[in-house]
Amino acid sequence: MGSISLAQIEQYAIDKKEFQLAEDALNNVSKSFNFLTEFSKDKIIYGINTGFGPMAQYRIDTDKLNQLQYNLIRSHSSGIGNALDETYARSVMIARLNSFLQGNSGISVGVIQQLVLFLNNGIVPEIFEHGSVGASGDLVQLSHLGLNLIGEGYVYENGVRQKTAEVLAKHGITPLKMELRDGLGLINGTSCMTGIAAVNLIFAQRLVQWSIAASSMLNEIMEAFDDSFSNELNAVKHHKGQQYVAQQMREFLAGSEMIRNREELFKDDKALQTREFERKIQEYYSIRCVPQIIGPIVDTINYAQEVVENELNSTNDNPIVRPDEDNVFHGGNFHGDYISLEMDKVKIVLTKLSMLMERQLNFLMNSKLNGKFPPFLNAGTWGLNFGFQGIQFTATSTTAENQALSTSMYVHSIPNNNDNQDIVSMGTNSAVLAKKVLENSYQVMSIHIMAICQAIDLLETDEKERLSPKTKEIYNQIRSKALFIKDDVVPFESIAEVCKLIKETPFNI
Repeated sequence: MGSISLAQIEQYAIDKKEFQLAEDALNNVSKSFNFLTEFSKDKIIYGINTGFGPMAQYRIDTDKLNQLQYNLIRSHSSGIGNALDETYARSVMIARLNSFLQGNSGISVGVIQQLVLFLNNGIVPEIFEHGSVGASGDLVQLSHLGLNLIGEGYVYENGVRQKTAEVLAKHGITPLKMELRDGLGLINGTSCMTGIAAVNLIFAQRLVQWSIAASSMLNEIMEAFDDSFSNELNAVKHHKGQQYVAQQMREFLAGSEMIRNREELFKDDKALQTREFERKIQEYYSIRCVPQIIGPIVDTINYAQEVVENELNSTNDNPIVRPDEDNVFHGGNFHGDYISLEMDKVKIVLTKLSMLMERQLNFLMNSKLNGKFPPFLNAGTWGLNFGFQGIQFTATSTTAENQALSTSMYVHSIPNNNDNQDIVSMGTNSAVLAKKVLENSYQVMSIHIMAICQAIDLLETDEKERLSPKTKEIYNQIRSKALFIKDDVVPFESIAEVCKLIKETPFNI
């Protein structure tokens, strides 16, 4: 592989495409390993013949060098909390694999081959969310990966937790025999936080597309003016994200007969004689300012993609083995600040996105605000039936949780490791929290898009016919999972079905 993009992470981690190594993929790995084997014979090299971290001042006896690597993996397999699901765990493996394929880590070819066997046989390592401070790499989480590669601990197959040794035996896979610095190479990198971050971004990009669609549909059913997303207005604000969102809205609403043109108001002689207008001449901010609100979210996610792809294609290890330079270089490429900062930013913008959806939902719930639909989109008997009243609570409380989770991890360094790691990134914590905010945001979006479809069903027949083709397409998709609500029903299963639909459906306007 050597170079990887988010699109390839999607193929291998989400779609489970078979991983195939190019014929020459292992050449640089072998070269690096062979060089380090010779180079380290008469030198002190960190992690090969020394202890680790603050214990690096202790030299390890030659007959204990191999045991050192196993001790490192076993002692640091101390994770706890939820295990990453298959998609995220596969992404972590791909991230570590691609880092090794750069040929700068000095690990053995066996490590590469074992990772590929796990990927292609559907063996999912048990990697816990909690454990990493993200400075000397994701030591704890990647130790659990290493533990599985050597045939110990537990893995998942077809969603079932099983002993690793039993699963490997069933597939005829021999546990990895670690050599030289394989143990340190496996854990001394940012591949857990990076793998999580990559999947977060894939799903975040899908969510943004759904938010543009939902916002466009809301503009349409409210018969909003078209100038808020016009090229003429947005072209004078020089932000790519804003201009992109406005363009997407124009494309989504192409063919709509519900959207109003400002020229209609300019030419309305009756309106010119009116002191108080019956309808607002400018919509609420959650409707009118969509390009300006979602635009920065788009720009932030796009920049985060650049950073994450850079990290995916980097050697995030220590020390760095450079055969062409005839040397080994010690430093801090394992430090996760790049990922930590971007996941904090992504977490914040996704929270803002959920806030926008919640405010748009509230607009639809409140008949005094929208002036068009019954309270809570209640199609039954007022007082007796509740419409979306109960469902709104869930969206509001989930949005509030996102707001609480948006505190930065990047600035919450806590020294540890006898102060050897005196400033750390907390990058995996940041990525895990961003993952939680992302999941919450999908839940809010699910409720919001259901409410929009409920509002569409409350339109007059002739209005429904005037909706854009894209709006009708989305409406039909959602209606395949959630029906119009008149009499009170239990909605939680429909919300979950819609959430699954929009998360698993790559959506392009």
